[in-house]
Amino acid sequence: MEAEKIQENTGNRAAATMNQQPSPEMIMQTATGFWASKVLLTAVEFDLFSVLGNSSMTAEELGEQLGICERGRYDFFDSLVAAGFLLREGDGTPGKYSNTLDTATFLDRSSPAYIGGMPEMLNARLFGFWNNLGDALRTGQPQNESKHTGKQIFEEIYSDQARLGQFLEAMTGFQAGNFMLLAERFDFGHYRTVSDIGGALGLLSRIVAGRHPHLQLTTFDLPPVAPQAQKHVDAAGMSDRIQVLSGDFFVDDLPAAEVITMGNILHDWNLEQKKMLIRKVYDALPAGGAFIAIENLIDDGRRENLFGLLMSLNMLIEAGDAFDYTGENFREWCTEAGFSRFDIISLAGPTSAAVAYK
Repeated sequence: MEAEKIQENTGNRAAATMNQQPSPEMIMQTATGFWASKVLLTAVEFDLFSVLGNSSMTAEELGEQLGICERGRYDFFDSLVAAGFLLREGDGTPGKYSNTLDTATFLDRSSPAYIGGMPEMLNARLFGFWNNLGDALRTGQPQNESKHTGKQIFEEIYSDQARLGQFLEAMTGFQAGNFMLLAERFDFGHYRTVSDIGGALGLLSRIVAGRHPHLQLTTFDLPPVAPQAQKHVDAAGMSDRIQVLSGDFFVDDLPAAEVITMGNILHDWNLEQKKMLIRKVYDALPAGGAFIAIENLIDDGRRENLFGLLMSLNMLIEAGDAFDYTGENFREWCTEAGFSRFDIISLAGPTSAAVAYK
């Protein structure tokens, strides 16, 4: 019966496909997708949404403030309107542009929810590197700064304070919503201590600390990050609850805690390095402790989470042998290290928290 049912479903799908009329729409939308992407990224580069703030401006006023030539003004601003990133009241010369709720919340620098760091990095670094995806697929080699310097990605980024600051701000904005949902959806009530490994500016620690006042937290990253992380912890008034520690997680022992978190860390590395980090987490946890990996987990069937798959291609471009992974992969690697129980918690959009319990 099961075989007959499968055959019937396959036949139905084939018939439905035969009855469809071919359309180039999706092909062309995807093929020209970089046009829309570059319009948004350039708007962030010009700081357009911060310049608008809570006000509204004509194309002439906004163009003058941003230094945009007359020829480009209406096409640029109206493209942002059509894409849903700007509002416009009125048509033509008198028309006035203003932020949408989303751009006012997330792309105006004065907003505490600003996430523009990620679009800034996408524009300044990754947009150009993705032009070499074909080379990455042919060679398996990184296509970023290391292609010309020979340095590894993090060695290159961390060697320049300006580039490091841009990278840290990008990672902070990229993960803010996920960390908020993790603080809500994971039961931290059973634990007292948390260590965030590769903690960047300490955002996860700050968000979790704000939601769970009983916790003591540690944010751990390479030495060049510590001063910037400490500044953010101090500004949040949490220096008594969040300790900023420096080290190299491949060389040093991880700071022990009852919960150890990693936000977009495992995907930065190859399989051998991933397994090494998981073993180090296991050794740093007590019995009953939890390891939480916040990642764009690819679905086990590798058919649905397009963002996770594209992120994995991005890691090919950035590091060559680094890759994103499925929940099934995570369970397999953690079981090998000694973990015994697992959970997947959905976060924002394509992101999940993969949890392994010791």
